Amino acid sequence: MDGITIEELEKDLKGNLYKIWNRMSSGAYFPPPVQRVNIPKAGGGERPLGIPTVGDRVAQMVVKMYLEPEVEKVFHPDSYGYRPNKSATEAVGQARQRCFKKAWVLDIDIKGFFDNIDHDLMMKAVRLHTESRWILLYISRWLKAPVLMPDGTREERAKGTPQGGVISPLLANIYLHHAFDAWMAREHPHIEFERYADDIVAHCKTEREAVELKAAVEERLRKCKLELHPEKTKIVYCKNQNRGGGSPHESFDFLGYTFRPREAKNRWGVDFVSFLPGISGKAEKRICETVGSWRIGRRTERSLEEIASEYNSIIRGWINYYGQYYKTAMRPVLQHLNRRLVRWAQRKYRRYRHQRRATYWLRGIARRQPGLFAHWAFGVRP
Repeated sequence: MDGITIEELEKDLKGNLYKIWNRMSSGAYFPPPVQRVNIPKAGGGERPLGIPTVGDRVAQMVVKMYLEPEVEKVFHPDSYGYRPNKSATEAVGQARQRCFKKAWVLDIDIKGFFDNIDHDLMMKAVRLHTESRWILLYISRWLKAPVLMPDGTREERAKGTPQGGVISPLLANIYLHHAFDAWMAREHPHIEFERYADDIVAHCKTEREAVELKAAVEERLRKCKLELHPEKTKIVYCKNQNRGGGSPHESFDFLGYTFRPREAKNRWGVDFVSFLPGISGKAEKRICETVGSWRIGRRTERSLEEIASEYNSIIRGWINYYGQYYKTAMRPVLQHLNRRLVRWAQRKYRRYRHQRRATYWLRGIARRQPGLFAHWAFGVRP
């Protein structure tokens, strides 16, 4: 918001950090407004972010470093979002194992969670974990910091914590620890769940148990000034080969994966149907759009090695995340990348103008240099 970059702050790092320390230690630090930036959501629409200044991020990190070790002592083991030594793939793997054991899932979606956090309840929750007056003072000020809108106007905030700040994920976890995690452990200790920020999956033995849990969660969130999304919250039947019957909902999305009945092979090579996670359609679409934005087919001034060097880290990141479970689901999206490389060869070399020749040539390179592209090493070749 103030136009100061990390590089500019570092030109006089000691002096700038001293100014922040001096103001924070005297109680005179007032957070500047956060800059509103809208980014597209996977399901359509836009997600509003609140981007703090670089100096304010430093101040927020100071509080986070003090407060996080205290709350980590009490956080629920099945809370995975934005926590040390926890990951999204770990949450997906745990959900996968529990879907094997229990036939029903309550897929919970909290409507506008970050925008609707109640400030009074938030401060009440924070006070349960610290008595440090300076921490409480600055968290209260960050919650109330105004938002600078794209048109230049300032918007005061009476509720919510903006996504984009250093302290926001920790505050969100504290809020939902008391609103959901601790409540579940107290009121429904036999029901297992995975929570990553405001994405929650709860596992039930029967449909009736899932229906009752949904009503209980709805009431609990209402008391915490939150509400379930009426369309996105659903009860899902984890159908597999050994579970008969059916349900209107037999799939759900969680952290970029779609859980649904899929064909698999057992240890003896026999086909069967299991309820498994694989890369979601939304994630596939997002990756294909990103690959399209690279315009590989038109970058004929570059060599194949240069293209691989530029994009391999991104491709490897996709594979490392979405290739953790049901790897074959990634093949279509990675073959899309191969088709882009074939187009590049067709345009770069006249003798490979025909698609079949270009594909054959690229296939030969993949056979001789399987590690050139990350997805070739993964086993998806032209």
